[in-house]
Amino acid sequence: MRKVIILSVCLLFIQFNYTAAQTGKAHANILVIIADDMSMNAGVYGDSTIKTPGIDGVGKDGVIFDQAYCAASSCTPSRASILTGRYPHQLKEGGNLWGTLPIVYPNYTRLLADKGYKIGLCGKGWGPGDFKPGGYKENPAGPDYKNFEQFLTELPAGKPFCFWIGSHDPHRPYDPNLKKTVEFNKSELKVPVWLPDNDIVREDLLDYYAEVKRFDQTVEEAIALLKKNGLYDNTLIIVTSDNGMPFPRIKANAYVASTHIPLVIRWGNHLKKGRLKEFVSLIDLAPTILDVTNTAIPQSMIAKSLLPLMSTGKMDKRFDTVFTERERHARVRTNNMGYPIRAVRTKEYVYIENLKPDRWPAGDPVSAEPTGPFGDIDNGGSKKFLVDNRNNPEFKNQVNWSLEKRPAIELYDLKKDPNQLKNVAADPAYNKIKKSLGNSLLQWRRRTEDPLLTTDKDVFDTYPYYGGGKGKKNN
Repeated sequence: MRKVIILSVCLLFIQFNYTAAQTGKAHANILVIIADDMSMNAGVYGDSTIKTPGIDGVGKDGVIFDQAYCAASSCTPSRASILTGRYPHQLKEGGNLWGTLPIVYPNYTRLLADKGYKIGLCGKGWGPGDFKPGGYKENPAGPDYKNFEQFLTELPAGKPFCFWIGSHDPHRPYDPNLKKTVEFNKSELKVPVWLPDNDIVREDLLDYYAEVKRFDQTVEEAIALLKKNGLYDNTLIIVTSDNGMPFPRIKANAYVASTHIPLVIRWGNHLKKGRLKEFVSLIDLAPTILDVTNTAIPQSMIAKSLLPLMSTGKMDKRFDTVFTERERHARVRTNNMGYPIRAVRTKEYVYIENLKPDRWPAGDPVSAEPTGPFGDIDNGGSKKFLVDNRNNPEFKNQVNWSLEKRPAIELYDLKKDPNQLKNVAADPAYNKIKKSLGNSLLQWRRRTEDPLLTTDKDVFDTYPYYGGGKGKKNN
């Protein structure tokens, strides 16, 4: 009888914990805080140029991803992939900057709204682009609010929420006066090796860091509001960026610096705190959010939930490779053509296929568009210096790395060349690995039904550009 009683108590305990866990999942809140063009420049990632207590605090109390990547180093397609759990080339017009997002692809915010969640956003949601041609009546990330505080004030008691804070930092253009308000550790400032190390570039970087600091303050303010309202421990908090920093050879490319982005996640005591070195993609966020809220994940979301990985910390083979890409970014080439790229990243290599190597990767050198020459690089001091010194032999390498045309295939050995400056695709010693990575990329493209596999015509170039006029200075 004693054994029966003990067994019954154990079963009741297990059932109670299971029910409590499921209830916790069903009512978890969601807060996504997303930077606009931020790379790995936070204290939690070893960068001490500025202090980032907001990002670091979420990471210290949650999960820090050391190898997180956006699907495309371009605002609109990256944000579309976050919402839908699909790669940009699977989203038709959603694969372009200044495009639209077809409503036929399930979106985690709408699924949660259908479940009874109150959803909303402040700042930059999905975009830039026009969501109306895609079938949406409001931004795909949710209805607009003045700020997170207003949203929480209007939140009915006990109602779960899903909110998106879209900062405009550290997107260009920069206010040079902002850095006067920031304390820098200038001795820690590192200039990317593919850029000239001079006062112009360093000042440009300080302007960038000043906006990173402001983004971190946005994170701090949001966390303070959660704590004030007693919502901190039952909210899945995701802090990340849509793509890498807006500097030459970074944004709108497929190199490591282009797609490697910060990602820290916290959810009370539900996750195994610490660092994860597995390769993950931001397309995994949508199914993760649905999993956390006990919401059915649509089959159209080809990505997988990160919740099992975050809960156990155990490695899974699918996390040893990540795929990235890009389609048309800004309006910067003759006939508004894009520059399609497909790439695969492993622990040791980066393999890139430039599908239209006859085109200029950074945009045409001569352009009547508002972006000016090489318009896929955001205007700023670093870009201007390279363009002005394009024919200066002293900066030949820096100009080539950022402005000039590239071969169809690029392969980089990250152990020997972590900054991807020496393309070894033509080196016979790398034939085996080049073939293997090329096959891996091909299989991924087949598996995800990449439309550019079946035609030489770039279908993404045929989609409307909703930027208006000839183009936009800011992208």
